[in-house]
Amino acid sequence: MTTSTISTDTDQLRVSIQGYAGAFHEAAARAHFGASRVYTVPAHTFAEVVEQVEGGESDVGLMAIENTLAGSLMANYDLLQRSNLRITAEVYLRIRQNLMALPGTRLEDLRQVYSHPVALVQCREFFRDYPHIELIEAVDTALSAREVQEKKDPSRGAIASTVAADLYGLEILAPGIETNKLNHTRFLVLRRGRRYDEDLGSKVSLSFATSHEPGSLYQVLMVLAAYKVNLTKIQSAPIIGRPWQYRFHVDFLLEGHIGLAQALEAIRPICSELRVLGVYAKGQKPV
Repeated sequence: MTTSTISTDTDQLRVSIQGYAGAFHEAAARAHFGASRVYTVPAHTFAEVVEQVEGGESDVGLMAIENTLAGSLMANYDLLQRSNLRITAEVYLRIRQNLMALPGTRLEDLRQVYSHPVALVQCREFFRDYPHIELIEAVDTALSAREVQEKKDPSRGAIASTVAADLYGLEILAPGIETNKLNHTRFLVLRRGRRYDEDLGSKVSLSFATSHEPGSLYQVLMVLAAYKVNLTKIQSAPIIGRPWQYRFHVDFLLEGHIGLAQALEAIRPICSELRVLGVYAKGQKPV
């Protein structure tokens, strides 16, 4: 299956991101497409990202799907499943979380620190030594930094990137406060339409359901193994409205001489709701 590209390499891309200027999504977009090509279209939520791409407000969307510390973003799997979008690339980004506040603020002055829920999870260990600080969930890391600058409250801090600190004139009180320094996030590049191009790469994202019978998932995985596909991820999610039944999301690499069409044909009889979410090149993981 083939699809036309939205723009040429010299065009500027409108990229929908969850977040605002200085967000990690923006950093991932610039790393993947090139800083000069990216015009970010901010969104409060991932659902808005999907809506913007589907509605043509942007050319592509960038969506975090998993983090090495916080795990998979299950709501985003559901959004992807229900969307009219396809995955065309994956981007890995090393995440360094920094505690920041107004210039001249001391760590002991802080009473509240704001950030995205995933960022807070990544940094909770650091704040065990500062029980006087309340951690408060916000819609975005960069927006949290911007609001510290706007509100001028020395008791308020944020967790965000160094880019956000520079952009909003904040001082970093503690750099790299994430619990585990091997902190990476995987992002998906999303485009309109479900038609995928088998020539884009060897990595495949697939969703399917199986019959509610013992061993049904095993049968699918056994067939894929027989066709020499290298399974890199499997994630289950409940199917809304069908209690105790699950949809599976898998990522795998096509290896050897088997093609995607052959693999799909082999598992189709033992699957329901089978959908290819995207075919794309394997992303480069940070060292």
